[in-house]
Amino acid sequence: MNSTFKPEKINRVMLKLSGEVLAGNSGFGFDDHVCDQLTDELIGIRNEGYGLAIVLGGGNIFRGGKWKNQSLNRVTLDNIGMLATIQNALYLCEILSAKGCAAEVFSSFVLDKVARHYSAPKVQCAMAEGKICFVAGGTGNPYFTTDTAAVLRAIELKLDIVLKATKVDGLYTADPMQDKDARFIREASFQTCLEQRLGVMDLTAFSLAADNAMPIKIFNMSKAGNLKAALQDAAIGTYIHP
Repeated sequence: MNSTFKPEKINRVMLKLSGEVLAGNSGFGFDDHVCDQLTDELIGIRNEGYGLAIVLGGGNIFRGGKWKNQSLNRVTLDNIGMLATIQNALYLCEILSAKGCAAEVFSSFVLDKVARHYSAPKVQCAMAEGKICFVAGGTGNPYFTTDTAAVLRAIELKLDIVLKATKVDGLYTADPMQDKDARFIREASFQTCLEQRLGVMDLTAFSLAADNAMPIKIFNMSKAGNLKAALQDAAIGTYIHP
């Protein structure tokens, strides 16, 4: 089928990465090889001329918590998780800087000793200067995922697409890890995803993207070179569009 994905129209990109990606197979902390390969790919994308903003999850550091099997305050736990995303951003930013790549962290929380406070004009200016920009701290509010933060910031920054990095090749009709008959979906409209209840991302994030016609591409980040391929090849990943 003819794809509606037009790589020539993509210049400014939001990349959504889970924190678990940074941990590699250990599931916690940072895997040096993964972080090295990832930052090399980010530099490659920047050198291709793309503007790049990044939202990271914090799951490699914190994924909720319980104390003596008692449920704790959700607001506090979400705040801890958002702070974990800032730690991840600072770490990758420092690696990029050590490799000679201009990068900067912007935080939704006021943490002026470690990062600039987020505003769309600040990030747009930094991107125009060629910096890779980490937009950290989620939305700054509890009860919202980093998927929602990625879509929200992409809309605010007037970016061209949200790239959602995963461990599978894209969107399927069912979970491919559990259903051998799950079929790969090359591309779909927002309406089709709603009608078929396809789990692109959490409903708040998906609804925000649909309402603002912000396209999404889901791709497998665990394959070397796939970040560039997802931007330039319609055959890589799943393209979700208005």
